[in-house]
Amino acid sequence: MKPSLQFRLSQHLTLTPQLQQSIRLLQLSTVELNQEIDRLLMENPALEREDADDTEAPAAPAAGSASSSVATEAAAPEADWSADSAANWRGTEDDEGEKNFTAPDTPTLRDHLHTQLSLTKLGPRDRGFVALLIDALDDDGYLTQNLEEIAALLPQEAEAAPEELSIALRHLQNFEPAGVGARSPAECLCLQLRNLPDDPVRVLALQIVEQHLELLASRDYAKLKNLTGASDDALRAAQRLIRALNPRPGAAFAKIETRYVIPDVIVRKVRNAWRASLNADAMPRLRINRLYAEIAAAARNGTGLSSQLQEARWLIKNVQQRFDTILRVSQAIVERQRHFLEHGEVAMRPLVLREIAETLSLHESTISRVTTQKYMATPRGTFELKYFFGSHVATEAGGAASSTAIRALIKQLVAAEDAKAPLSDARISQILGEQGIVVARRTIAKYRDALQIPAVNQRKAL
Repeated sequence: MKPSLQFRLSQHLTLTPQLQQSIRLLQLSTVELNQEIDRLLMENPALEREDADDTEAPAAPAAGSASSSVATEAAAPEADWSADSAANWRGTEDDEGEKNFTAPDTPTLRDHLHTQLSLTKLGPRDRGFVALLIDALDDDGYLTQNLEEIAALLPQEAEAAPEELSIALRHLQNFEPAGVGARSPAECLCLQLRNLPDDPVRVLALQIVEQHLELLASRDYAKLKNLTGASDDALRAAQRLIRALNPRPGAAFAKIETRYVIPDVIVRKVRNAWRASLNADAMPRLRINRLYAEIAAAARNGTGLSSQLQEARWLIKNVQQRFDTILRVSQAIVERQRHFLEHGEVAMRPLVLREIAETLSLHESTISRVTTQKYMATPRGTFELKYFFGSHVATEAGGAASSTAIRALIKQLVAAEDAKAPLSDARISQILGEQGIVVARRTIAKYRDALQIPAVNQRKAL
């Protein structure tokens, strides 16, 4: 076959480095964005953050405008914290007058138990066995390994008889908090009940926990009365006592990691209309280093200066574009969910990503990136943008109700029900049907489970 030269025309999308960076910045949360910017600031000397005390820069544009999201080469001064914001922080000053913000140290569960162990009069061997059991506890204070398994972990020279570890466990179970060292929830509750003064209520509660805890959990009060011979009043008193116990005694010592959410957008009502504006505290203020720009302009010799300058300009533009897009999407959401802002969850309307994408002439994938890990502060709380999207259920009038609104209605109905005659899923479905909202019983059950509302037999009061 004779070789020949052929030309073929085709179209394909090429992701430039600038476009790749724009997409990556769009999907980052505010915290992740600032971490990324900190990394780029270290790598690129042409880029710098705007100083809060820069007095030579012109005044910032009006708050909430998209153009005010990122400073350019003629940068705007960074906004000061308000007194209210600063009042939320407290710290101690060091010798140089700088604030140090540190969380107070709280003892762990193991620290607390080892301190009690040091005050006992146990011998070295017994003390060692108790210490071994303390270290085997989980964060809730439970001993999840059986004693045989723990004994097998001991070195040969420290071999322990099963009764020695049992005695060590009894010592541990006498420590505070009550219930620590339990091997099951029932044992945990029993340990706490045995620490209480002896009276008829405590005796009945102990009998229920030791022998009939599953019946209490399933609220089978008729069978409980038959098996214990207790009256309704006695059962109620025992139930109140059991509910007052702590099934997770070690949880109070767990270190709680607080996750702070920085809202990207703030929603306010202005002249009877809901308006979204960018949160100035969430926006990094960047600019080109003026001295570096002057050196790069003078060099003109193909060094890396001009490429770093261009990358810095790209970043400033892409960060600004990120906030522009977040603001546009947020305002579109606000316009569709204004009834939620006025009346709460029950007024949430169905909304899908495609609806916002078509309104703003953006791709659905862009809307998905914008609404993930981006937060909106409203008079009703701070919500991830994804919160405002949800599936719909048909109504008899031919309209639709959002799944969020239906869940809110279920919560309202359960909160107002008669505890002695709680509403079944079928009855809730019937009540919503009477309001024109057609929801199947199994859908009610699914939403109820998602709300962590127990089934009807578990909500029934004695």
